Amino acid sequence: DLQLEWTGRGVELVHVASGWRFQSRPEMRSYLDRLHPEKPPKYSRATLETLAIIAYRQPVTRGDMEDIRGVTINSLIIKQLEDRGWIEVIGHRETVGRPALFATTRQFLDDLGLASLDQLPPLEASEVQESALDRLDFEALTSSLQPELSAEDAAGEMVPLSESESAGANPELAPSPSAPGLLPAADVTQESNELGTNSPH
Repeated sequence: DLQLEWTGRGVELVHVASGWRFQSRPEMRSYLDRLHPEKPPKYSRATLETLAIIAYRQPVTRGDMEDIRGVTINSLIIKQLEDRGWIEVIGHRETVGRPALFATTRQFLDDLGLASLDQLPPLEASEVQESALDRLDFEALTSSLQPELSAEDAAGEMVPLSESESAGANPELAPSPSAPGLLPAADVTQESNELGTNSPH
């Protein structure tokens, strides 16, 4: 077995969404950081929260994300995640305005070193966005070429919803009672048109 053959070495063979790849072992990160000390680009907390919401509650509309976060989401946040290849539109909700449904991509899983959404850290009912973000390996995601968010982007994320809009907002990323446990509505390793057939939230 090729995986066993590379056991105990500085690199490992892992199964990710798009296939198999060799990568450095997590315990080697501190040594590699010394060889390549350049800092990876940083993403705002708002960006990572939005990404976590999509990862755990997909497929979701922008309105769903805003209900969960309790603030409006700047369009630049969505565009940045799309440009990075971490999210994509997989369909539209059959309601007024037919809002776009967003889900994560194979690239998202590959960058996290995962083969499927089932490998995301499970969420307990009491866990909120903060815990979800802390448990995801976003350090792996941020080691990319994407530049840091602009000041304008960060400022746009601080616009609160009105009282009537925020009253029904759910501050947790926890699954709904009808579907306890991890809530990947679809495995993004399927084709996009298959993803679109998952039951909407």
